[in-house]
Amino acid sequence: MANNPEWRWYTLAGLLMVIQTLFDFAPAGPWNAPSFTRGLVGLVGLCCIYLGWFRFTFKSNGIIPSINRWQTPKESWKKVLVFSISCFVIVGILQLNEIKDSLPDTAGMIVMLIGCLSMLNSIYVGLVISGPLNEAEEE
Repeated sequence: MANNPEWRWYTLAGLLMVIQTLFDFAPAGPWNAPSFTRGLVGLVGLCCIYLGWFRFTFKSNGIIPSINRWQTPKESWKKVLVFSISCFVIVGILQLNEIKDSLPDTAGMIVMLIGCLSMLNSIYVGLVISGPLNEAEEE
């Protein structure tokens, strides 16, 4: 535990910032737009959650989940792909009127962005591990 970077405070701060986007009490800020301030704080919260996840998952500082950090990339890239597809399903669910009215307008766009980035990462890892980008020496 001594070498593991702290992740709990990033995650907690991120969750609080994302949760605040559900309520309408943000200041107007210098741009005189409370909704923009809420969105900005929410995006910073998502970044904090990502940092917390990265530190917890890879037990190191950083922001890029390079392949050499993955313990089992041959299995993990498929899990990341399933996660990205489930993000796309969640976007479809968020478009239902009952749910859509209670969330910020950009919620679907943010979840779609997370899904697209996850899918790009999983496809790249899949291509490097077992596809045409594999540079393993053939004997």
